[in-house]
Amino acid sequence: MRMYDIIKAKRDNKILTEEQIKFFISGYVSGEIPDYQASALCMAIYFNGMNIEETTALTLAIRDSGDKLHFDNIEGLRVDKHSTGGVGDKTSLIVAPVVASCGVKLAKMSGRGLGHTGGTVDKLESIPGFRVDIPTDEFEKIVNKTGIAIVGQSAELAPADKKLYALRDVTATVDSMPLIASSIMGKKLAADDDCIVLDVKTGSGSFMKTIEDSKTLAQIMVDIGKKAGKKTLALITDMDIPLGRAIGNSLEVKEAIEVLNGRGPEDLTKVCVELATNMLFLAEKGSEDECRQMVIKSIADKSALNTFVNMVNGQGGDGEYILHPEMFKEASFSMNITAPKSGYISRVDTEGYGTASLLLGAGRNTKEDSIDYAAGIILHAKTGDYVNEGDVIATLYTERKDAFSSAGKKLLESTHIADEKPQLRPLILAKVQ
Repeated sequence: MRMYDIIKAKRDNKILTEEQIKFFISGYVSGEIPDYQASALCMAIYFNGMNIEETTALTLAIRDSGDKLHFDNIEGLRVDKHSTGGVGDKTSLIVAPVVASCGVKLAKMSGRGLGHTGGTVDKLESIPGFRVDIPTDEFEKIVNKTGIAIVGQSAELAPADKKLYALRDVTATVDSMPLIASSIMGKKLAADDDCIVLDVKTGSGSFMKTIEDSKTLAQIMVDIGKKAGKKTLALITDMDIPLGRAIGNSLEVKEAIEVLNGRGPEDLTKVCVELATNMLFLAEKGSEDECRQMVIKSIADKSALNTFVNMVNGQGGDGEYILHPEMFKEASFSMNITAPKSGYISRVDTEGYGTASLLLGAGRNTKEDSIDYAAGIILHAKTGDYVNEGDVIATLYTERKDAFSSAGKKLLESTHIADEKPQLRPLILAKVQ
């Protein structure tokens, strides 16, 4: 078998066999297939696509390219949630303890963030003492005891994805449906959970800008999950508006705590309730209505909050920060951003808000960058709100006072004010199963 023939077949819009796809992935990971040939195949896939059988074969080859997790000592059904990412997306910090408090195990591996804010792991590391690098046996013990643990992703998990993504990033082939779906699902399937709920974001603050593209991606990933023998469904959720009011690491942890105390922002609470409901439903804890009532009760009686505290303590963190979030270190500098004129906030460029947060120090431009855990933005007005000229619409936080100028400018450029009140679309736009 030759890589030349595989490239030529896909260039000519032919269907690749499972054997050809396995040959490509194993050869590329081992270094036998050079970058220039892998680039050529990615570009051919970009233009000609892949059917579901090809995409599934690619996903499983990525899954099998490194270690696979087998948590044999974890008792009971395991469920996981994956988000395609967005601005202010701290849902894992909320749905994970909610689901665990309702009797379903959640052994989650999360990555670090590269972009406007940190990933789930970075946000958790803003809690003093919290450990994300934990041996498997200890990880299993924590999950069995508390129902939940969240750790960093192993470097040996789906190494083909890491290598392929770096290549796609510099060859303009990132935004290909089969390549995106196989990247996400290859890592998810390597973790070997029983049930997977996908949160596919759509809008200006997400990778998928349109509902149609989001539905297409969601359907591909759900089909892959089912073909791999996993119970899988996806929710399409709105990311035309930042989720909640906090953008930044410790700021988002504090907002997650507010939700678990039953007093968080309505939009964030609603999305988390629906995600957790569907996770419990897939785990066969009852009908959707019964599962929704379980979720609401777990927040109301503080069992989800207490589960979060137990997880933090179990992973070496100080659970007192969860019970008393005022203990989190505050940024040395803050600045209010005011409305330049009166009117309704008609729309925002959510990605622009994320960039403003990055400029303040809440995210990374490169993997080597360090994160300012206290940096970020608190929004005081969002799309649909009426503001008067001079009203405070956001507060910026940072350790770098010189960052205010560029971050404030970016946030204002990303905020559009008009005379008419905009029509807001639903937070949950579709379910794919």
